[in-house]
Amino acid sequence: MPESDKSFDKEGLGNILLVAVSLCLVCAIVVSTAAVLLKPQQKLNQELDQKQNILRAAGMLPEDSNVDPQGRSIDELFGQFTVRAVDLRTGRFTDEVDPASYDPIKAAKDPARSMELSDTQDIATIGRRENVSLVYLKESEGGVDKLVIPVRGYGLWGTLYGYLAIEGDLSTVAGLGFYSQKETPGLGGEVDNPAWKAQWHGVSLFDQSGKPAVRLVKSRSPEGSMAAGYEVDALSGATLTTRGVQNLVQFWTGDLGFGLFLENLKSTT
Repeated sequence: MPESDKSFDKEGLGNILLVAVSLCLVCAIVVSTAAVLLKPQQKLNQELDQKQNILRAAGMLPEDSNVDPQGRSIDELFGQFTVRAVDLRTGRFTDEVDPASYDPIKAAKDPARSMELSDTQDIATIGRRENVSLVYLKESEGGVDKLVIPVRGYGLWGTLYGYLAIEGDLSTVAGLGFYSQKETPGLGGEVDNPAWKAQWHGVSLFDQSGKPAVRLVKSRSPEGSMAAGYEVDALSGATLTTRGVQNLVQFWTGDLGFGLFLENLKSTT
């Protein structure tokens, strides 16, 4: 046998390590290439999902369809909205950021672009609130037709992320929907139940003094009473999720959320 053949041991440790390293490199290259190639499509899918959730919160897109009853697509429907940046400190529109690329949730993690909330302020348990957020505005000839604001807050197992749609009077709920939540299926997970979400339509956000007034209750007030106008059924068996939803709605419609903006917008429409 030639000397070169004697020196080669295909089952030797060095050869095994060489094969393993080579295989890892090939896999890494394949995965990295796929990630780069798929990134544009992933971004498009994320944008489409965001538009879909905003439209469903606004009651413009059925839960089980990607077109409205007239056959209009998600992009066509979302084209009726204008995306604007709002400075939550002043309640005014701002050109400080580009709405097309700005991420409020990412900004909330940056101390330079957010404020830390005290225990008293942080009823939604979010830790920090971004200085600038985004709103989705659908206007008509008479003024505002729909306004959609992003909302988030802690439930039982994690943060719920969603959108609150408000009617043109800027005081009445058009709809509420969550696009990300970790609540228990059949209990807190009922935040995704269409029947429960339907209860939000027409609920009054503010009491007579202008303070956030939405309440999730086990027993509803008599129909037609003033209190009934602020109420939604609590989630059965999900006390912490129920409290979390109530708190996040009250926070984001309050002075530390979009409350100042809503007041300012009412005065100009």
